[in-house]
Amino acid sequence: MEDKGRLVIEGIRDDGGRFRPSDWSERIAATLARFGPDHRLHYSDAVHPCVIGGTKCLVVERGLRLDDPAAFEFIMEFARANGLRVLEDRRQEERPIGHNRRHG
Repeated sequence: MEDKGRLVIEGIRDDGGRFRPSDWSERIAATLARFGPDHRLHYSDAVHPCVIGGTKCLVVERGLRLDDPAAFEFIMEFARANGLRVLEDRRQEERPIGHNRRHG
């Protein structure tokens, strides 16, 4: 597996159903986020939630596999265990949701 580029984990299960809870991607991304000097939650560049085509997703940098193997494996195992679709990110532009949003 190449360690460049990004993966997108869609909030849709292999059976076509939407994954619940609806804030799953924000919860996972928050585990690698930090609070900045502005007292707001800042998602990591390596893992952040976004919406693609109306579906909540989690974007994961492939480089996380080398930078934080345990975090990468946790996220991938979460996707496998919950039957979530994992795709190569082929978008040219992205719009993270709540990238600098307060968590709470």
